[in-house]
Amino acid sequence: MSNNIFKWLYPGIQIKRWVMTALLGIGVVAFGAYFAANPFAFVKIFGFVIIFCGIQLVVIGIVKLTVSLITLFLPRREQDLVNILYQKRYLERGPRIVAIGGGHGLSTLLLALKEYTANITAIVTVADSGGSSGRLRQEFNIVAPGDIRNCLVALADAPTLMGELFQYRFPEKSELKGHNFGNLFLTALYEVANRDFQQAVELTSKVLAIRGRVIPSTVENVHLVARYKDGKITLGEAKIPRPGAEIEQLLLDPPNTKPTTEALEAIQEADIIILGPGSLYTSVLPNLIIQGIPEAICASSAFKIYICNVMTQMGETEGFTASDHVREIIKHTRKDILDAVILNSSDISATEALERYQMGNSYPVLPDVDEIRALGYKSFSEDIVGVKDYVRHDSAKLVQVLIKVIEKNRIIKR
Repeated sequence: MSNNIFKWLYPGIQIKRWVMTALLGIGVVAFGAYFAANPFAFVKIFGFVIIFCGIQLVVIGIVKLTVSLITLFLPRREQDLVNILYQKRYLERGPRIVAIGGGHGLSTLLLALKEYTANITAIVTVADSGGSSGRLRQEFNIVAPGDIRNCLVALADAPTLMGELFQYRFPEKSELKGHNFGNLFLTALYEVANRDFQQAVELTSKVLAIRGRVIPSTVENVHLVARYKDGKITLGEAKIPRPGAEIEQLLLDPPNTKPTTEALEAIQEADIIILGPGSLYTSVLPNLIIQGIPEAICASSAFKIYICNVMTQMGETEGFTASDHVREIIKHTRKDILDAVILNSSDISATEALERYQMGNSYPVLPDVDEIRALGYKSFSEDIVGVKDYVRHDSAKLVQVLIKVIEKNRIIKR
């Protein structure tokens, strides 16, 4: 124990100098107090000047000592101290938001939302069956890690290089072609953690130093099943989009899939619950048809918001309006699962990117506000789109609208 105490006196730690500065300040204050007690006015004033100088030394010593200790225990540069304090003080007082979904839509939302609050929980679908995730599912009997990986990277507070590493996709000439490093990392941790996927996600969260939490909606190896209006049935998320076919109902295999306890607890404690953005049938609904999750959402006193897609999707939501999206959510869950809908109001009909979508039979979602209000929900129609190579939600615009809606409607349960 005594050896550890003396280690604080080792050179280069930048502790001793500030301790000595503070102690010198205390000595100066005591010296000044001696003169301040003198009955002669001139000597008394001189004493108070010395006391003031001593207090300055004490303050400088304490402040510099605090900065030195923080930079010792946190692996950050000193100039990042303001960001650390901002995150710890301002962001941790933000509302408790639960965002439910998957795909690129949810990760795009989280990327901007983490600058508004650190109290974020992403509940993510694990039913993906295509690409790298699908191959890992077959080989390791693991739930799909892809959407989880995207959300972890979006919430990461680690250096940019770590995010790029987790998103790195091995080239076609490699034996690992098509795999993401992040997917392989999660799979390896899954094996190391005694095949506990939730623990693997939590360990990865620490590696990436994320703001908030990422939770799989279930840790069971679940698959999506689509039943179409023509009577046909398809198994597997990647096979669900069928051009020209209308989905009658989305199901799970196995049907009695259980949610994670952490997901239910997060929903119960939430101030705000956000559904989407993301593909209706393969990102949003897969979470909502898990037994217990829709019931927990409906029982929560949180304000519940659905972020509607800006474009229809071939083989899933062809010809859908905004209210059609909402009706499908109601049909698969309950009417009281929503309070409000956010949808796009900007005109994107003249953009060049739209031509490529039309070739794939994909068109802007009609914001039929009156129909949504007729269903009993609030609607917020705003410009939330960013158009570059693709027509997608602009994360900055979307979060600005969300903040306005949240501040007007959130229910604080503290």
